[in-house]
Amino acid sequence: MNDVVKRLLVLVILVGGLVAGNISSLGMMGQEVAARSAATSSLSSPALLTVAFLDVGQGDAIFIETPDGVQILIDGGPSNTVLRELGRQMPILDRDIDLLVATHPDKDHIGGLVDVLGRYEIKNILLTDNQNDTTVSDAFDYMVGLEESIVKRAVAGQVIEIGKEVSLVVLSPLGEVSDLESNTSSIVVKLTYGEVSFMLTGDAPLSIENYLVDTYGTQLESEVLKLGHHGSRTSTADSFLKAVDPDYAVVSAGKDNRYGHPNSEVVEKVEKAEVEILSTVESGTIVFESDGKEVWLKK
Repeated sequence: MNDVVKRLLVLVILVGGLVAGNISSLGMMGQEVAARSAATSSLSSPALLTVAFLDVGQGDAIFIETPDGVQILIDGGPSNTVLRELGRQMPILDRDIDLLVATHPDKDHIGGLVDVLGRYEIKNILLTDNQNDTTVSDAFDYMVGLEESIVKRAVAGQVIEIGKEVSLVVLSPLGEVSDLESNTSSIVVKLTYGEVSFMLTGDAPLSIENYLVDTYGTQLESEVLKLGHHGSRTSTADSFLKAVDPDYAVVSAGKDNRYGHPNSEVVEKVEKAEVEILSTVESGTIVFESDGKEVWLKK
């Protein structure tokens, strides 16, 4: 984002004491502040949150821009296709992103982040210690090492206050993940603006979803759910879908992918719950906007 239009970004990482029934019951670990010039002219623009599920083929990439102009990228898909999609969401001369989240080290989530790290200046990075012994994972780690970014390991209980009105709560993973299967280590976050929330699940499997239901219950409620693992049958537990109770469910997958994503049984389950299901396969990039009270699809 151009410095002239950048507003204050405050990242406050809070940990500890998270219990079912009280997401805000946390103790402070630390605070990092990255500040830029605030433009008073931007105050006249509509205070909208934008969340774009980017069409990157068989993979995940989510671009978020807050009402005060803070930009976040969660995952980057399998290839440099993400650069094209970011170019459609960001101003042409914009070459920085405030927060990058790498949910887990599989190629279909971090492959494109190698190119993102090469093109954009990244201020803050949230990731895990889970590792894949692949050239893509090695390349990602190398590029992260070159960035002069604030790097944090994700752990359940962290709350990231983004700008003045948006928060990102880390719900998973809980503790050490270096030895876990990569999908199980996925960072799961709940993005909230006012009365509107997005549940963003990475590739978290059924076991993690059930743990989240047991831990947080109705606090998982969100208007938009990104279906785990591209709509695979390894995710979207009945109990989790019921607890999140979304109005929209998003599938991020590639056309004619060899995995058969989204799984037909998952699609049927979501439709039976009277949730509107959207897929990047049919719709391309899917963009939501919210004023903090309601959420809608951008036309």
